Amino acid sequence: MFPLFADPRAKELPLMADPLPTCGLIICYLLWVLLIGPMYMRDRKPMDLRRVIIFYNLFQVLLSGYMFYEHLMAGWLRGYSFSCQTVDYDDGPLSRRMFNLCYVYYLSKLTEFADTVFFVLRKKQSQITDLHVYHHSLTPMEAWILTKFIAGGNATFPNIINNFVHVLMYFYYMLSAMGPRYQKYLWWKKYMTEVQIIQFILCIGHCINALVTGCPFPRFISTLLLINASIFLALFMNFYIQSYKRRPKAVEAGSTVEKVEEPVKEAPMEVKEVNNNTVESVELLEKQEKSDDVPVEELKHAEEVSEETCEESVVEELVEPALPKDVTEAVEGLRQRIVTLEELIPEDRPSRVEEVTK
Repeated sequence: MFPLFADPRAKELPLMADPLPTCGLIICYLLWVLLIGPMYMRDRKPMDLRRVIIFYNLFQVLLSGYMFYEHLMAGWLRGYSFSCQTVDYDDGPLSRRMFNLCYVYYLSKLTEFADTVFFVLRKKQSQITDLHVYHHSLTPMEAWILTKFIAGGNATFPNIINNFVHVLMYFYYMLSAMGPRYQKYLWWKKYMTEVQIIQFILCIGHCINALVTGCPFPRFISTLLLINASIFLALFMNFYIQSYKRRPKAVEAGSTVEKVEEPVKEAPMEVKEVNNNTVESVELLEKQEKSDDVPVEELKHAEEVSEETCEESVVEELVEPALPKDVTEAVEGLRQRIVTLEELIPEDRPSRVEEVTK
């Protein structure tokens, strides 16, 4: 079958001679994800891969952006028809550019195995869902078939949409890996999932149009693309319902649910030892200003007068109404000092320091 239908340009490319190397890589991936990896990490602590993941996601953002641009420049902005586009095997400049892009797309699907490898090493088994494993084990074989037989035409329509979605997706993952400071920018995960659902709806519509209108693009390939897009649509719809419809109060951030923390209660202020010369407190004026509505200007004036006559003179908040005898005597001494301070205040600007201390 290969000599009859394969693209001759793919013959000499690495991993393109036959599907066995790709199948072998997929099997190794599944063994690691489902068996070897969990056994290896069972008695080990999760690895700290934050920096590695940040750079990996940045790489995927740049790679997906490059492939999206190349899809436009190699065909979809250079005469490709959205209703029906056959494959060009003539090896002209645009045809060769699209073929090379399909091979890069295939290699990119192999690099995405790292998504699941990171989950295993970080012991995030809850994120290795059936949808995740199905997606990452199937797409490399799809990309291999694309490059080997149909490098161009209608088959690249899902790819260009996928590249656009991956730019958003890996950018989201990069922000998520950058720590709590960036969690406030991750409010759009729900909408990213909706974009992925729209992606598969567009692919289904594109395949149905090709089958109904009698497009000369291989009907067998169009049927396979239709089935695959339908499966992904069903899986993503199920994921969307489970994540956002049945848990409306959950707040998704990255791949974890953020907990809403209760406000921390302030500890009650302790009464410190007082003497006739100094009262140690730094917070009374601010609290009294809020509770008693004392004008700010009068408080500032009282502070200025007290600073001129006494090196350290501040006001103490009395928490308990019943105080020990020594504290009561200290407060009485403080009142006497306040009376002395009031005599220094001009009569045209009456002070309310006594009211504050009360």
